[in-house]
Amino acid sequence: MSEIPYKIYLEEKEMPDRWYNVRADMKKKPAPILNPGTLKPVTLEELSGIFCEELARQELDDTTAYFDIPEEIRSFYKMYRPSPLVRAYCLEKKLDTPAHIYYKFEGNNTSGSHKLNSAIAQAYYAKKQGLKGVTTETGAGQWGTALSMACSYFDLDCQVYMVKVSYEQKPFRREVMRTYGANVTPSPSMNTEVGRKINAEFPGTTGSLGCAISEAVEAAVTQEGYRYVLGSVLSQVLLHQSVIGLETKAALDKYGIKADMIIGCAGGGSNLGGLISPFAGEILRGEASYDIIAVEPASCPSLTRGVYAYDFCDTGKVCPLAKMYTLGSGFIPSANHAGGLRYHGMSSIVSELYDQGLIRATSVEQTSVFEAAEMFARVEGILPAPESSHAIRVAIDEAIKCKKTGEEKNIVFGLTGTGYFDLVAYQKYNDGEMGDYIPTDEELQKSISQMPKVE
Repeated sequence: MSEIPYKIYLEEKEMPDRWYNVRADMKKKPAPILNPGTLKPVTLEELSGIFCEELARQELDDTTAYFDIPEEIRSFYKMYRPSPLVRAYCLEKKLDTPAHIYYKFEGNNTSGSHKLNSAIAQAYYAKKQGLKGVTTETGAGQWGTALSMACSYFDLDCQVYMVKVSYEQKPFRREVMRTYGANVTPSPSMNTEVGRKINAEFPGTTGSLGCAISEAVEAAVTQEGYRYVLGSVLSQVLLHQSVIGLETKAALDKYGIKADMIIGCAGGGSNLGGLISPFAGEILRGEASYDIIAVEPASCPSLTRGVYAYDFCDTGKVCPLAKMYTLGSGFIPSANHAGGLRYHGMSSIVSELYDQGLIRATSVEQTSVFEAAEMFARVEGILPAPESSHAIRVAIDEAIKCKKTGEEKNIVFGLTGTGYFDLVAYQKYNDGEMGDYIPTDEELQKSISQMPKVE
């Protein structure tokens, strides 16, 4: 085995030239998405009224294992890919653990996160289709920032509905979006019919990703030459994000390293799904085994406390129905600082892998997440995003377990965002003003009971 460097970089020629579709290797596929009017599987024609046609095709294709990455997208990727796989030597020393800890760092681009991997793909297909622009939602703002960059690159109009609590908490990320030419609206707004309805039903609401999705979809279907794009949850997004896992596996293979444990934060599933896809594929094909852990906030625990059923993907109930682990589309999480994880449901792919027992899930509280984030920042020199810090929390916990047992496990986690625009959250933690909110069973049951009844 070659000596393992601090940072493992792949060469440009080693960057993936195809995206991997894990659904192709799943014997039991994720359930099809349904037309909310007919409750029948949505057709390509129906889905193409919301999404770009090529993206709709990718969404519905669960048999093609690999999709070629267009040269225009690969050229853009070369600005910041391949991204490094970093050995966290200093964190290992701090924890005095025999475990080897690695993190795949996706924060080395202006958007500060992995979201750019799918944003540039979706903008490319919109431009190729001849559209004027796209609409979207954003939670913490990383997706909106990435999409504004991608739209600027392809000269497309970009309209972003940003969850109101994040719009107020993260003004600088909002300004990056505007710098790249995006129009940013706090959601729920009074600009759309569904936004007005949500504001009437939930006066003073801080919003949610489900609310913002509803507004963005309405904005897309009511403007000629526009389509809706989404930064997480969808199978097409996990497809694009598979570059993370493909690069991670290639870097590990380059130095003969076998991951024992793979950890990712889980909100809608783009980060986790992208990181684990090739590893899950090996499990599905019987080629290897891994301990894969999805980490979600205790304030929005869709996998650990939700139900596996068909539900609306948005609060306004205008999107197709997806079978997923969900807390109910009417669930509006507390205003925690991991805005990108404040989604009521989980990717159908991640949900099905979890239901089959191929991955496991855990939830962590906000204050413990920021404790881990600050420890990581002090020894590894990167200020992590609150979302990614959920994975850091569990990676640290697992490394401490290794210290007690003496096991030399290889722990890999996804560091998919930087926290430089999340300093209000860090300030509240440092000032002792941050608390933890865990919804009661009664609160969850209230929204779950209002879910559609689909056999």
